[in-house]
Amino acid sequence: MWLQIALTALMVAVIPAAMVFFSKEKNKYRKLIAVTVTLTFELIMFGAFTRLTDSGLGCPDWPGCYGQANPLQSHAAIKAAEIAMPGGPVTLQKAWIEMVHRYLAMSVGILIIAQMSIAWARRRQLNSSPWLATFLLFFVCLQGAFGAWTVTLKLQPIIVTIHLILGMGLLSLLSASLEQQASSLAAVNIVAEDAKRMLWPAGLALLLVFMQIALGGWVSTNYAALACHDYPMCNEQVIPAMDFEHGFSLWRQLGQTVDGNYLPFNALVAIHWVHRNFALLVVAACLWAALRARKIAGLKKLGNQLLMAIVAQFIIGISTVFFSWPLLLAVLHNGMAAMLVLLLTMLNYRIRHVSLAAAKDRS
Repeated sequence: MWLQIALTALMVAVIPAAMVFFSKEKNKYRKLIAVTVTLTFELIMFGAFTRLTDSGLGCPDWPGCYGQANPLQSHAAIKAAEIAMPGGPVTLQKAWIEMVHRYLAMSVGILIIAQMSIAWARRRQLNSSPWLATFLLFFVCLQGAFGAWTVTLKLQPIIVTIHLILGMGLLSLLSASLEQQASSLAAVNIVAEDAKRMLWPAGLALLLVFMQIALGGWVSTNYAALACHDYPMCNEQVIPAMDFEHGFSLWRQLGQTVDGNYLPFNALVAIHWVHRNFALLVVAACLWAALRARKIAGLKKLGNQLLMAIVAQFIIGISTVFFSWPLLLAVLHNGMAAMLVLLLTMLNYRIRHVSLAAAKDRS
């Protein structure tokens, strides 16, 4: 089973690897990182689709599906589970969604192994440290472990939320690695003093976006998306009845309190209310960073992209409430969060690169 799954993941990874090999890009290592960033972004989107279609337990074991490498081989077991529990978490469609998600995740791991191998073999030609590529391999293995625990611990909310955060963290590290290969280009037209003034806005925005992603993951994994049916009010109240104690008890089973009782509806309201109101702080911080970046010649394009992304994310977030959380908008909401992580990582890397270079010149 392990060998079949590994070969399937390798076949998936061959496609982006071929894009790198046959491209006309001179710096194929940078092209490999760029392709891995794209695939990781798509993996995050597909991971959201997997979660939002309740396919996380489509195959209730790991890494295979009922002990087999793919749902075709385990068709009889899936059908038996579907008959035993109609409308339950196991269907043939959900099993395929879950396994495709795993194949994509493993293919990202294969591409990161290739990156690390090249980073060490060509460290002198690349003129950059291979340790970031090495750390990426450790990080993707950690992410894979949480992916496995997501299944084996039956979608325990804290595990699923950490899995999401680590996925966004992986995207951030990969984008930093991509910037590392283009640091000379990133520094063009950025004055050291301008970079220094951007440190706080950019750093704060990235931190708050990650905190908001954690809160959003907590909303999704606790199925609290529809706990407030209107906006800006929550169930026609500014401050509705909320149960923070049960809502934000971290170590508990899905849909249950720490004591094993059903999770109260007011706990779901608390989870949703905190996420939507913290979003206002995130929007303010991102607008601050975007508007300041637009005033710097070398960051103007990135500032414009960040401005469009945060406005789009705010609109999508509100729309999910008004349209009762449709699947397309919910997946786009996750994707736009990933885009914010990508853009803010690029912004932070560039201004820190300039600041460190200026400090080195002064010394």
